[in-house]
Amino acid sequence: MEEEKASGALTALGTMSGTSLDGVDAAVLVTDGVKIYGFGPTGYRAYGANEAAVLRGALGHWPGEEGVEAAAELVTAAHADLLKTFGEVDLIGFHGQTFAHEPKGRGTFQAGDGQAIADATGRPVVWDFRSADVAAGGEGAPLAPVYHWALARWIKAEAPVAFLNLGGVGNLTWVDPAAPDPFAPGGLLAFDTGPANAPVNDLVARRLGWSQDADGALAASGRVHPNTVVDMLSHRYFQRTPPKSLDRDAFPDLAERVMGMTDADAAATLVRIAAEAVAAGLAWCPSVPERILVTGGGRHNKAMMAALAEVLPCAVVPVEAVGLDGDMLEAQAFAYLAVRALHGLPLSGPGTTGAPEPVPGGRISWPEGSWK
Repeated sequence: MEEEKASGALTALGTMSGTSLDGVDAAVLVTDGVKIYGFGPTGYRAYGANEAAVLRGALGHWPGEEGVEAAAELVTAAHADLLKTFGEVDLIGFHGQTFAHEPKGRGTFQAGDGQAIADATGRPVVWDFRSADVAAGGEGAPLAPVYHWALARWIKAEAPVAFLNLGGVGNLTWVDPAAPDPFAPGGLLAFDTGPANAPVNDLVARRLGWSQDADGALAASGRVHPNTVVDMLSHRYFQRTPPKSLDRDAFPDLAERVMGMTDADAAATLVRIAAEAVAAGLAWCPSVPERILVTGGGRHNKAMMAALAEVLPCAVVPVEAVGLDGDMLEAQAFAYLAVRALHGLPLSGPGTTGAPEPVPGGRISWPEGSWK
């Protein structure tokens, strides 16, 4: 731990299983829900090919629909396997696996049983982080921005910075570290930028049987089809004022748009679309940030990072450049959010999800037989 645990701070263990469907991340954070006091152990539990296929089959489905129950049980079991390998913690933040996200329609659905996790680990579990925000009129995503505000202070940023998470979709958080509170006016603006890793992962899985384009090598060898990029960026989503959020499969026609291209050209074009979507998103921010700190799996894609550097008007660096762990940032975020939820602090608000006012959230499950 970087700093001695302060009075009132808790040791929380957060988890994240993203839309890339590669596995479960878990990370320990020491925080009081406002300030970060230190970082602890991390862990990862990969999904096997058969498990990923089960999860993929449930994407876009809602409770009670075919394949969902088996996939939800898999999510719970995989998380419990990993969480039980950690030592003593005060509580767990369990995000679950997003199968469907339709904030202005049927709501949002993260599969997994927080009570079962609590019983398996013997620790209180905070889960179902997004439903309260959706019920209040928000998009339900992104939720990591309040943690990004804390991180901007942790790294002692003196000017506005942006965090760019490149998972299945991309999301951008613009942060003014001088804001006294994450939900103070002008403190945060966050939203999903557009497709990121998911279309590339789906392409190489479908055509080549790969889980990903390792290091972006395939995309780097291809030629971008600019007309396809321009056509894609004319989608109405990119004209919507943020905050705004996306489901993993919000652009189902992407595969069709690159169908006639070679594997390399298709990958290169999808990468360029992701980068141009970030550039379009940055135009909504209050100012150009001092730099963009990239987290998530996409920062390992050299073609993606090169495309971002080409189209963005500021420095673009992985979060490791400021001493953070880009593989575990979202898991840490749900540790942070779990402590905020326990203390009744808001997790989202007008600048992050579009909720009309700051919204507390999360459901707390206690282990069977415990004192609450």
